Amino acid sequence: MTRSRLLTALTAACAAVLLGSGTASAAPAPTTSPDTGEFAPVDRPGPRLSVPRADLDASLSCNGSLRGLAQDPILLVPGTTMDPQVGFGWNYTRAFDRNGWRWCTVTLPFDATGDIQVAGEYLVDAVRTMSSQSRRDVDVVGWSQGGMVPRWALRFWPDTRELVDDVVGLSPSNHGTLDSAVTCGDCNPSFHQQATGSQFLEALNSGAETFAGIDYTVAYTALDEVVVPNTPGVASSALRTGDGAIANIATQAVCPANAADHFAIGSYDPVGYAIVADALTHDGPAVRSRIPLSTCLQAFQPGVDALTFATDHAAFVAYAGDSEGNAPDVAEEPALAPYVYR
Repeated sequence: MTRSRLLTALTAACAAVLLGSGTASAAPAPTTSPDTGEFAPVDRPGPRLSVPRADLDASLSCNGSLRGLAQDPILLVPGTTMDPQVGFGWNYTRAFDRNGWRWCTVTLPFDATGDIQVAGEYLVDAVRTMSSQSRRDVDVVGWSQGGMVPRWALRFWPDTRELVDDVVGLSPSNHGTLDSAVTCGDCNPSFHQQATGSQFLEALNSGAETFAGIDYTVAYTALDEVVVPNTPGVASSALRTGDGAIANIATQAVCPANAADHFAIGSYDPVGYAIVADALTHDGPAVRSRIPLSTCLQAFQPGVDALTFATDHAAFVAYAGDSEGNAPDVAEEPALAPYVYR
Protein backbone atom coordinates (compact mmCIF):
# COMPACT_ATOMS: atom_id res chain seq x y z
CA MET A 1 0.00 0.00 0.00
CA THR A 2 1.35 3.46 -0.83
CA ARG A 3 1.95 5.98 1.95
CA SER A 4 -0.82 8.26 0.69
CA ARG A 5 -3.33 5.37 0.55
CA LEU A 6 -2.26 4.24 4.01
CA LEU A 7 -2.75 7.73 5.43
CA THR A 8 -6.18 7.98 3.79
CA ALA A 9 -7.19 4.61 5.22
CA LEU A 10 -6.00 5.54 8.69
CA THR A 11 -7.81 8.86 8.72
CA ALA A 12 -11.00 7.28 7.42
CA ALA A 13 -10.83 4.58 10.08
CA CYS A 14 -10.58 7.05 12.95
CA ALA A 15 -12.91 9.70 11.52
CA ALA A 16 -15.98 8.47 13.38
CA VAL A 17 -14.19 8.74 16.69
CA LEU A 18 -12.54 12.03 15.82
CA LEU A 19 -15.76 13.75 14.84
CA GLY A 20 -16.87 13.45 18.40
CA SER A 21 -13.77 15.23 19.68
CA GLY A 22 -12.50 18.77 19.71
CA THR A 23 -14.98 20.78 21.71
CA ALA A 24 -13.95 23.02 24.55
CA SER A 25 -14.36 21.28 27.87
CA ALA A 26 -15.60 22.93 31.01
CA ALA A 27 -12.90 22.96 33.62
CA PRO A 28 -13.40 20.93 36.78
CA ALA A 29 -14.68 22.77 39.80
CA PRO A 30 -11.82 24.86 41.22
CA THR A 31 -9.95 23.27 44.09
CA THR A 32 -8.37 25.29 46.84
CA SER A 33 -5.26 23.16 47.15
CA PRO A 34 -4.68 20.47 44.51
CA ASP A 35 -2.57 17.54 45.58
CA THR A 36 0.89 17.92 44.07
CA GLY A 37 2.51 15.03 45.89
CA GLU A 38 6.24 15.53 46.26
CA PHE A 39 6.22 18.58 44.00
CA ALA A 40 5.83 22.28 44.81
CA PRO A 41 2.37 23.68 45.57
CA VAL A 42 0.89 25.28 42.46
CA ASP A 43 0.77 28.77 43.99
CA ARG A 44 4.23 28.93 45.54
CA PRO A 45 6.18 31.85 44.01
CA GLY A 46 8.83 30.86 41.52
CA PRO A 47 12.56 31.26 42.10
CA ARG A 48 14.82 33.99 40.79
CA LEU A 49 15.86 33.28 37.21
CA SER A 50 19.32 31.77 36.89
CA VAL A 51 19.91 32.63 33.20
CA PRO A 52 22.05 35.76 32.72
CA ARG A 53 20.11 38.89 31.77
CA ALA A 54 22.11 39.38 28.56
CA ASP A 55 21.15 35.90 27.34
CA LEU A 56 17.49 36.45 28.10
CA ASP A 57 17.45 39.79 26.29
CA ALA A 58 19.22 38.36 23.25
CA SER A 59 16.74 35.48 22.95
CA LEU A 60 13.68 37.64 22.27
CA SER A 61 13.08 39.11 18.82
CA CYS A 62 9.96 41.03 17.75
CA ASN A 63 8.61 42.45 14.51
CA GLY A 64 8.20 45.91 15.99
CA SER A 65 7.53 47.87 19.14
CA LEU A 66 5.16 46.32 21.65
CA ARG A 67 3.93 49.65 22.97
CA GLY A 68 0.46 50.95 22.23
CA LEU A 69 -0.91 47.72 20.77
CA ALA A 70 -4.61 47.26 20.10
CA GLN A 71 -4.42 43.49 20.60
CA ASP A 72 -2.36 41.02 22.54
CA PRO A 73 1.14 40.31 21.18
CA ILE A 74 1.94 36.73 20.19
CA LEU A 75 4.96 34.76 21.38
CA LEU A 76 6.08 32.02 18.97
CA VAL A 77 8.00 29.15 20.57
CA PRO A 78 9.98 26.65 18.44
CA GLY A 79 10.11 22.90 18.85
CA THR A 80 12.97 20.59 19.75
CA THR A 81 16.05 20.88 17.48
CA MET A 82 14.58 24.03 15.92
CA ASP A 83 15.51 27.68 15.52
CA PRO A 84 12.53 30.09 15.36
CA GLN A 85 13.57 31.67 12.06
CA VAL A 86 13.91 28.29 10.37
CA GLY A 87 10.72 27.04 11.96
CA PHE A 88 8.43 30.06 11.61
CA GLY A 89 10.07 32.42 9.10
CA TRP A 90 8.44 30.86 6.03
CA ASN A 91 4.95 30.35 7.43
CA TYR A 92 3.66 31.82 10.68
CA THR A 93 5.54 35.10 10.83
CA ARG A 94 4.61 35.85 7.20
CA ALA A 95 0.94 35.14 7.94
CA PHE A 96 0.95 37.19 11.12
CA ASP A 97 2.63 40.09 9.31
CA ARG A 98 -0.09 40.06 6.67
CA ASN A 99 -2.70 40.12 9.43
CA GLY A 100 -1.01 43.13 11.00
CA TRP A 101 -0.32 41.19 14.20
CA ARG A 102 2.60 41.93 16.50
CA TRP A 103 4.68 38.88 17.30
CA CYS A 104 7.92 37.89 18.99
CA THR A 105 10.00 34.73 18.86
CA VAL A 106 12.16 33.23 21.58
CA THR A 107 15.35 31.36 20.75
CA LEU A 108 15.95 28.50 23.19
CA PRO A 109 19.45 27.23 24.09
CA PHE A 110 20.97 24.48 21.95
CA ASP A 111 18.04 24.65 19.49
CA ALA A 112 15.73 23.61 22.32
CA THR A 113 17.64 20.39 23.04
CA GLY A 114 19.08 21.36 26.42
CA ASP A 115 17.50 21.12 29.86
CA ILE A 116 13.87 22.22 29.45
CA GLN A 117 13.93 23.61 32.98
CA VAL A 118 16.37 26.22 31.67
CA ALA A 119 14.29 26.79 28.54
CA GLY A 120 11.34 27.46 30.83
CA GLU A 121 13.18 30.43 32.32
CA TYR A 122 13.41 31.97 28.85
CA LEU A 123 9.63 31.65 28.58
CA VAL A 124 9.13 33.27 31.98
CA ASP A 125 11.22 36.27 30.98
CA ALA A 126 9.72 36.55 27.49
CA VAL A 127 6.18 36.63 28.88
CA ARG A 128 7.08 39.15 31.57
CA THR A 129 8.92 41.38 29.09
CA MET A 130 6.22 41.32 26.43
CA SER A 131 3.42 41.97 28.91
CA SER A 132 5.34 44.78 30.61
CA GLN A 133 6.12 46.54 27.35
CA SER A 134 2.69 46.10 25.76
CA ARG A 135 0.67 46.48 28.97
CA ARG A 136 -1.40 43.61 27.65
CA ASP A 137 -1.69 39.86 28.11
CA VAL A 138 0.43 37.63 25.89
CA ASP A 139 -0.81 34.88 23.55
CA VAL A 140 1.64 31.98 23.30
CA VAL A 141 1.80 29.72 20.23
CA GLY A 142 4.25 26.82 20.09
CA TRP A 143 4.98 23.69 18.10
CA SER A 144 6.02 20.37 19.67
CA GLN A 145 8.17 21.14 22.75
CA GLY A 146 7.34 24.79 22.05
CA GLY A 147 3.71 24.09 22.90
CA MET A 148 4.64 22.35 26.14
CA VAL A 149 7.49 24.40 27.65
CA PRO A 150 5.29 27.49 28.29
CA ARG A 151 3.38 25.28 30.71
CA TRP A 152 6.56 24.77 32.75
CA ALA A 153 6.74 28.54 33.20
CA LEU A 154 3.08 28.73 34.18
CA ARG A 155 3.36 25.80 36.59
CA PHE A 156 6.40 26.98 38.57
CA TRP A 157 6.23 30.79 38.20
CA PRO A 158 2.61 31.58 39.14
CA ASP A 159 2.99 35.31 38.43
CA THR A 160 3.06 34.51 34.70
CA ARG A 161 -0.52 33.21 34.82
CA GLU A 162 -1.82 36.77 35.18
CA LEU A 163 0.10 37.77 32.04
CA VAL A 164 -1.08 35.08 29.59
CA ASP A 165 -4.41 34.93 27.77
CA ASP A 166 -4.03 32.00 25.36
CA VAL A 167 -1.69 29.00 25.18
CA VAL A 168 -1.95 27.32 21.78
CA GLY A 169 0.03 24.16 21.09
CA LEU A 170 0.60 22.40 17.77
CA SER A 171 1.15 18.71 18.62
CA PRO A 172 2.72 19.70 21.94
CA SER A 173 4.55 17.06 23.95
CA ASN A 174 2.39 17.63 27.02
CA HIS A 175 2.61 14.03 28.17
CA GLY A 176 5.74 13.05 26.30
CA THR A 177 6.33 10.43 23.64
CA LEU A 178 6.93 6.72 23.64
CA ASP A 179 9.47 7.33 20.86
CA SER A 180 11.96 8.76 23.36
CA ALA A 181 11.04 6.22 26.02
CA VAL A 182 11.92 3.40 23.63
CA THR A 183 14.89 4.82 21.72
CA CYS A 184 16.78 6.95 24.25
CA GLY A 185 20.02 5.53 25.55
CA ASP A 186 22.36 8.47 25.28
CA CYS A 187 20.16 11.36 24.12
CA ASN A 188 20.15 15.11 24.47
CA PRO A 189 18.56 16.32 27.73
CA SER A 190 15.27 17.42 26.18
CA PHE A 191 14.72 14.02 24.54
CA HIS A 192 15.05 12.34 27.93
CA GLN A 193 12.70 14.87 29.53
CA GLN A 194 10.07 14.35 26.83
CA ALA A 195 10.07 10.57 27.18
CA THR A 196 6.79 9.19 28.45
CA GLY A 197 6.99 8.75 32.21
CA SER A 198 9.95 11.09 32.76
CA GLN A 199 10.40 12.85 36.09
CA PHE A 200 10.20 16.15 34.25
CA LEU A 201 6.74 15.37 32.86
CA GLU A 202 5.56 14.06 36.21
CA ALA A 203 6.51 17.40 37.75
CA LEU A 204 5.05 19.43 34.88
CA ASN A 205 1.64 17.79 35.16
CA SER A 206 1.51 17.62 38.95
CA GLY A 207 -1.43 19.22 40.69
CA ALA A 208 -3.02 20.78 37.60
CA GLU A 209 -2.30 20.85 33.88
CA THR A 210 -4.13 24.16 33.33
CA PHE A 211 -4.88 27.28 35.34
CA ALA A 212 -7.90 29.54 35.71
CA GLY A 213 -8.07 32.58 33.45
CA ILE A 214 -6.04 31.00 30.63
CA ASP A 215 -7.51 29.49 27.46
CA TYR A 216 -5.72 26.36 26.28
CA THR A 217 -6.02 25.12 22.71
CA VAL A 218 -4.31 21.93 21.58
CA ALA A 219 -4.22 21.13 17.86
CA TYR A 220 -2.87 17.67 17.16
CA THR A 221 -2.85 15.04 14.43
CA ALA A 222 -3.71 11.38 14.82
CA LEU A 223 -0.91 10.64 12.33
CA ASP A 224 1.81 12.13 14.52
CA GLU A 225 4.98 10.04 14.27
CA VAL A 226 6.96 12.02 16.86
CA VAL A 227 4.55 12.63 19.76
CA VAL A 228 3.25 9.09 20.24
CA PRO A 229 0.52 8.07 20.87
CA ASN A 230 -1.54 10.99 19.62
CA THR A 231 -4.90 9.45 18.78
CA PRO A 232 -8.16 10.55 20.41
CA GLY A 233 -8.74 9.17 23.87
CA VAL A 234 -5.05 8.61 24.53
CA ALA A 235 -3.57 11.67 22.82
CA SER A 236 -0.33 12.64 24.53
CA SER A 237 -0.81 16.24 23.43
CA ALA A 238 -4.23 16.61 25.06
CA LEU A 239 -4.79 18.53 28.29
CA ARG A 240 -7.48 17.37 30.69
CA THR A 241 -7.06 18.70 34.24
CA GLY A 242 -7.03 22.03 36.04
CA ASP A 243 -9.19 25.14 36.00
CA GLY A 244 -8.32 26.53 32.55
CA ALA A 245 -10.67 26.42 29.57
CA ILE A 246 -9.50 23.59 27.30
CA ALA A 247 -10.04 22.58 23.67
CA ASN A 248 -8.30 19.51 22.27
CA ILE A 249 -8.86 19.38 18.51
CA ALA A 250 -7.51 16.75 16.13
CA THR A 251 -6.96 18.03 12.61
CA GLN A 252 -8.92 14.99 11.40
CA ALA A 253 -11.91 16.15 13.47
CA VAL A 254 -12.05 19.17 11.16
CA CYS A 255 -11.06 17.40 7.93
CA PRO A 256 -11.28 13.57 8.19
CA ALA A 257 -8.83 13.08 5.30
CA ASN A 258 -6.22 15.42 6.76
CA ALA A 259 -2.84 13.68 6.50
CA ALA A 260 -0.63 16.08 8.48
CA ASP A 261 2.27 14.52 10.33
CA HIS A 262 4.22 16.10 13.18
CA PHE A 263 6.29 18.34 10.91
CA ALA A 264 3.39 19.41 8.69
CA ILE A 265 1.12 20.51 11.54
CA GLY A 266 3.81 22.86 12.80
CA SER A 267 4.77 24.43 9.49
CA TYR A 268 2.34 24.34 6.57
CA ASP A 269 -0.83 22.44 7.44
CA PRO A 270 -3.87 24.69 6.82
CA VAL A 271 -6.01 22.94 9.44
CA GLY A 272 -3.46 23.40 12.21
CA TYR A 273 -3.14 27.07 11.29
CA ALA A 274 -6.93 27.51 11.21
CA ILE A 275 -7.19 26.16 14.74
CA VAL A 276 -4.47 28.56 15.90
CA ALA A 277 -6.13 31.52 14.17
CA ASP A 278 -9.52 30.67 15.65
CA ALA A 279 -8.08 30.63 19.15
CA LEU A 280 -6.28 33.95 18.65
CA THR A 281 -9.29 35.78 17.22
CA HIS A 282 -11.99 34.70 19.70
CA ASP A 283 -12.55 34.72 23.42
CA GLY A 284 -11.92 31.31 24.91
CA PRO A 285 -10.11 28.43 23.22
CA ALA A 286 -10.66 27.42 19.61
CA VAL A 287 -13.98 25.88 18.56
CA ARG A 288 -13.92 23.20 15.89
CA SER A 289 -17.28 24.13 14.36
CA ARG A 290 -16.11 27.69 13.61
CA ILE A 291 -13.41 26.49 11.21
CA PRO A 292 -14.64 26.70 7.59
CA LEU A 293 -14.86 23.41 5.71
CA SER A 294 -13.14 25.17 2.82
CA THR A 295 -9.96 24.81 4.89
CA CYS A 296 -9.95 21.15 3.88
CA LEU A 297 -9.42 22.12 0.23
CA GLN A 298 -6.31 24.19 0.90
CA ALA A 299 -2.84 22.81 0.24
CA PHE A 300 -0.98 25.26 2.47
CA GLN A 301 -1.62 27.53 5.40
CA PRO A 302 -1.45 31.30 4.95
CA GLY A 303 2.13 32.58 4.76
CA VAL A 304 3.50 29.61 2.85
CA ASP A 305 4.65 30.42 -0.68
CA ALA A 306 3.70 27.59 -3.04
CA LEU A 307 6.58 28.51 -5.35
CA THR A 308 9.24 28.11 -2.66
CA PHE A 309 7.50 25.50 -0.50
CA ALA A 310 9.67 22.59 -1.59
CA THR A 311 12.93 24.30 -0.68
CA ASP A 312 11.51 25.95 2.46
CA HIS A 313 10.14 22.68 3.80
CA ALA A 314 13.29 20.75 2.88
CA ALA A 315 15.40 23.28 4.80
CA PHE A 316 13.04 22.99 7.77
CA VAL A 317 13.25 19.19 7.90
CA ALA A 318 17.01 19.19 7.30
CA TYR A 319 17.59 21.63 10.15
CA ALA A 320 15.44 19.53 12.47
CA GLY A 321 17.55 16.48 11.69
CA ASP A 322 20.94 18.20 11.95
CA SER A 323 22.55 17.67 15.34
CA GLU A 324 25.04 20.54 14.96
CA GLY A 325 24.46 23.00 17.77
CA ASN A 326 22.46 20.54 19.84
CA ALA A 327 23.19 19.92 23.49
CA PRO A 328 25.60 17.03 24.19
CA ASP A 329 23.98 13.64 24.71
CA VAL A 330 23.67 12.38 28.26
CA ALA A 331 22.81 9.00 29.75
CA GLU A 332 19.73 10.17 31.69
CA GLU A 333 17.49 13.16 32.16
CA PRO A 334 18.77 16.16 34.15
CA ALA A 335 17.97 16.19 37.85
CA LEU A 336 14.99 18.29 38.79
CA ALA A 337 15.86 21.65 40.32
CA PRO A 338 15.19 22.18 44.04
CA TYR A 339 12.33 24.65 43.35
CA VAL A 340 10.37 21.83 41.70
CA TYR A 341 9.94 19.98 44.99
CA ARG A 342 7.68 20.63 47.91
